[in-house]
Amino acid sequence: MDKLRIRGGQRLHGEVTISGAKNAALPELCAVLLTEEVVTLRNVPRLRDVATMRALLQGMGVRVDTLGQRGGLQLQAAHPLQPLAPYELVRTMRASILVLGPLLARCGHARVSLPGGCAIGARPVDQHIRGLQAMGAEITVEHGYIEARLPPGRSRLRGARITTDMVTVTGTENLLMAAALADGETVLENAAQEPEVVDLAELLIAMGARIEGHGTSRIHVQGVHALHGAEHHVVADRIEAGTFLCAVAATGGQVRLHAARADHLDAVIDKLLAAGAQVQADAGGIEVRSPGGAALQAQSFRTTEYPGFPTDMQAQLMALNCVAQGPSAVTETIFENRFMHVQELVRLGARIRIDGRTAFVEGGQRLSGAAVMATDLRASASLVIAGLVADGETVVDRIYHLDRGYDQMEIKLRALGADIERVA
Repeated sequence: MDKLRIRGGQRLHGEVTISGAKNAALPELCAVLLTEEVVTLRNVPRLRDVATMRALLQGMGVRVDTLGQRGGLQLQAAHPLQPLAPYELVRTMRASILVLGPLLARCGHARVSLPGGCAIGARPVDQHIRGLQAMGAEITVEHGYIEARLPPGRSRLRGARITTDMVTVTGTENLLMAAALADGETVLENAAQEPEVVDLAELLIAMGARIEGHGTSRIHVQGVHALHGAEHHVVADRIEAGTFLCAVAATGGQVRLHAARADHLDAVIDKLLAAGAQVQADAGGIEVRSPGGAALQAQSFRTTEYPGFPTDMQAQLMALNCVAQGPSAVTETIFENRFMHVQELVRLGARIRIDGRTAFVEGGQRLSGAAVMATDLRASASLVIAGLVADGETVVDRIYHLDRGYDQMEIKLRALGADIERVA
């Protein structure tokens, strides 16, 4: 099992290119199930989750070809398709539930394993199921599988007005894809507004879908008879960009992030500016300068749905708060169990107290290297940031979590001057 060995104390300088967004690429890979024509995706990140989704689609009969070395994939979901997502693959990646809507819309039936547990808390799929039922699907859950099919005599889902009980990104994406081939109009109320949802909608529009309102809480979809092939460039990963912003803020230095979208990171950038870092953006990316965490001021924040502060950046900014000056309060409202990185940060010398859904951080600590263990994807990133500023050597174990969402992170950090290496 691979680990990262980090020797802290190096400032970061240079430039790095932000990869395509994992949370956009995964639903877009599922969207190819909606047409039998060729779909070409570019800027697809090289991640464990992407490899898992690729294997899942290939098991259904989708042809997947790699185009060069720059993240290009060419996919074709021609007949016949096997509308089955088995537990063996789904259990390793919750985003596999995103095949449910496209398979039901295209094939008229689907058998998809329930995703199972999640380290950071419950991610119920009931909103997906209720939305598809409102569109006419007959769904049962038996023996760990979601069995979905169209009722006798129907060949297509029907449009409906769907209001989800909560804002759900994958739920919005699943229903958006299903609605693209439904009869009539579908209105998604309380829809997720994340940039990755917008990027998926733009791919679907390029494939011939009729969608309006994406990026707002109300999305209108007018179903079409069929979708066609298209070519699409996956949007840059705002969470990878935010992670590098926090890393530079903590270590000090100056780095340009090519392809990063500042308009997708307003809440994060606002906190970094308030802390004392300098962040400038243009059409080509973002540049960040920082004197280092010890010269910054810790910032309190509360996670919430986009465009608020993203839960996927909570752990990274908390790591910065550990070394910045002053106290801060970090409140997590999205997932009930997303403070598992706290005990590992404490091992490095952080002073953090948890009370319910709020972590109280006493900043200004001098961290010291130690062996720590990653518990989930974003927790991994927070431990890397802490290791970059800690005295001595930090070893981060279980970095397969990190590989699920960051494209060659240690290589990019090493190019910026970090003393970091992957060891077996």
